Amino acid sequence: MQDQMDDLGAPLAIEKLSLHDQVASRIRDMIIEGYLEPGTRIDEVVLAGQLGVSRTPFREALRTLAAEGLIASVRSKGSVVRKLTPEEVHGMLELLGHIELLAGRLVCERASDAQIADLLALHDRMLDRWRARDRMPYYKLNQEFHSRLSDYAGNPALTETQANLQARLKRIRFMGNRNADYWDDAVAEHEEMAAALRQRDGEELGRVMARHLANTWARVRDRL
Repeated sequence: MQDQMDDLGAPLAIEKLSLHDQVASRIRDMIIEGYLEPGTRIDEVVLAGQLGVSRTPFREALRTLAAEGLIASVRSKGSVVRKLTPEEVHGMLELLGHIELLAGRLVCERASDAQIADLLALHDRMLDRWRARDRMPYYKLNQEFHSRLSDYAGNPALTETQANLQARLKRIRFMGNRNADYWDDAVAEHEEMAAALRQRDGEELGRVMARHLANTWARVRDRL
């Protein structure tokens, strides 16, 4: 654990100690980037101390991450980073692909011009981070793009389901851009999404988004 924390290369202390969401965000990033690997036991005393927070906000953060599906409670071990099986990952990506296919169709029908412009602005910011090879900021903008697109589709049940699946697949989606070629391919797919959004071509946008999720599985399956 200590070696993993030292490798972060940045101060770990949380400035606003009372805000458990900041603690959850820091631990979430550590899981996504692989500093806390699947199956790793969360040592509350050590990690809370390194983050500079008390046990109360730390445990609240763990509950948040457990609700997202990133952490599981294991008898005799306590909290551990959840390890997904290949079958679980494939099933979730398959379902998410169908959900985002529908989201693509609906957003082109229902979103306002301002919402379409918002999605395109997010896309442009993603490209800026890609050109700078800033992987984590790119990833977070990418997640926000998919979340907002789902929200703008105007179907609360779709939005809720997409959010639940996306939360559980955070680490997996980050792995999908683990090398330059995979990342560049994913960005090319997002360029196709942006083009479809500009034309409000819901059928094309849905197809591209479904293909994007299918390609994510192809990019990560050898690592599971």
